[in-house]
Amino acid sequence: MFEALTEKLQRTFKNLRGQGKLSEEHLRGALAQIREALLEADVNVEVADTLLARIGEKALGQEVLLQLSPDQQVVKIVRDELTALLGQPARPNFASRPPSVWLLVGLQGSGKTTTAGKLARWLGRNGHRPLVVSTDVYRPAAREQLVQVARAAGVRCFAAEGLQQPLEIARAALREARLSASDVVLVDTAGRLHIDDALMDELAQLKRELQPAEILFIADAMIGQDAVRSASEFHRRLGLTGVVLTKLDGDARGGAALSIGKVTGAPIKFIGVGEKYDALEPFYPDRIVSRILGMGDVLTLIEKAEQAVDQKKAAELERKLRRDEFTLEDFRDQLRQLRKMGPLEQLVGLLPKVGPLAQLPRDAQVDEQRLKRVEAIINSMTPEERADHTLIDGRRRRRIARGSGTSVQEVNQLLRQYAEMRRLIRQMGKAGAASKLRRLGLGKLTG
Repeated sequence: MFEALTEKLQRTFKNLRGQGKLSEEHLRGALAQIREALLEADVNVEVADTLLARIGEKALGQEVLLQLSPDQQVVKIVRDELTALLGQPARPNFASRPPSVWLLVGLQGSGKTTTAGKLARWLGRNGHRPLVVSTDVYRPAAREQLVQVARAAGVRCFAAEGLQQPLEIARAALREARLSASDVVLVDTAGRLHIDDALMDELAQLKRELQPAEILFIADAMIGQDAVRSASEFHRRLGLTGVVLTKLDGDARGGAALSIGKVTGAPIKFIGVGEKYDALEPFYPDRIVSRILGMGDVLTLIEKAEQAVDQKKAAELERKLRRDEFTLEDFRDQLRQLRKMGPLEQLVGLLPKVGPLAQLPRDAQVDEQRLKRVEAIINSMTPEERADHTLIDGRRRRRIARGSGTSVQEVNQLLRQYAEMRRLIRQMGKAGAASKLRRLGLGKLTG
């Protein structure tokens, strides 16, 4: 997400470095490059031009900040204006009396059904009792698909067996929610390959009947400005309360994320960042802007870590680190918790691309399989070997390599890196080792 845009903006800012003062000529050149980067990222033309006008006005109209270099001044202005463009974080709406109804609308193929499962999973993690239901009576097996999605996501689904009318299904789902004490009903509506009057009339009828607290447009970020145009039409006909952008982990250039809120007037509330049902994040404009400008998103990284880390195991790990008792088995447990946080490529993408971490590898060639191979090597060891790595001689290394389907060289590399890690822990000092290791992750062992 945003990789190409980030790269082009970084080049623009780099060209300004070394300049003693931010002149009008330098600024015009930078603005032209920023405009090109935005348009290549599929940002709406009017949105891009308005944004650039504001950046130019602020850059030329303010006093030069002596403590900032020209590139830092432009970065600050671009950051402030992008954040203003995306608006404030929009919190989900809930009815004053449960159950709240969230109506999910959008074109066919935008990911409504999968997003229903993800939203329900997110609601469940945040103290709610969601119920999902499909009113799509047109697409073959649409309702059965939602049943399967709900089962995989671990949430409740109202199957509405025997009912064939969307309004009838929705009413029955509300009754079921009241009986089962579900406080949010997620209604997965029918979609079309295009916007038509029949679709809109049906959605308008559901809106009148259900009085939803949220009408969320599910937009596929991969289709760029087409998603923006569709959202605008849905907003005109229904009055959207928010947007959920899906597939932002793919090859999306990011233009839809930067344009859709400004063009439609409906804020982005969630973004889908992966295929798993917990790969859904609330949309925080300031964090997205930090990612775009290469500053990373450390807050999201911390939140992912907090969700994945077992606090009991973390306390036990801290005790072992203080006593210099960190074993290969402990290291394997840390690898498993790291993999729970999501794809390694996404985690690396949350790190800053400027400053001390700028040289860390962050391209698309992150080897996810390496973590699996490392875990396989450790699993092929005996409990005694995992507890004391010095027992592993040449004969044992050959056995471990055969058992894990790896090479002796890979086993040797893991043991060398593990020994180096223990040495670094001792150097950091027993008192601070645990907290520092948790902040740094697994260091070069996962690189």
